[in-house]
Amino acid sequence: MFEVKHLCMVVGGALLGSAGVKLLSSKDAKKAYTHVTAAVMRCADTVMETATTLKENCGDIKADAQEINEKRREEERQKEIEDAKAVIAEAEERLAELESDGAEVTDEDAAVAGA
Repeated sequence: MFEVKHLCMVVGGALLGSAGVKLLSSKDAKKAYTHVTAAVMRCADTVMETATTLKENCGDIKADAQEINEKRREEERQKEIEDAKAVIAEAEERLAELESDGAEVTDEDAAVAGA
C-alpha cells in the first residue's frame, strides 16, 4: 500500500514538473518574465536616483554643519579676545590708580591688579 502511494506521488510529481517546465518555457511566460524584469530595472534606476539625491543632500547638510561650527568657534575666539582685552584694560586702570595715588607699585601690586 505504501509503495503504491509513493509511486503515485513520484509519478504525479514528475507530471507536474513536466507541465511546470512546459508552462515556464512558453512564449507567454517569457513575455511575462521580460515585463517583470523591465519593471525591476526601472525600480532599480529610481532607487539609484533617490540614493544619489540623498547622498548629495547629506553632503550639503555636512558642509552646512561644518560652516556653523566654524562660525561658532570664531565667535568664541572673538569673545575670548574681548574678555582678555577687558581684563587688560581693568589691570591698566588699577595700575594707573595705584601710580596716581603716589604709592610705590611693587610687583605684587601689579600682579593683584592683573588678577
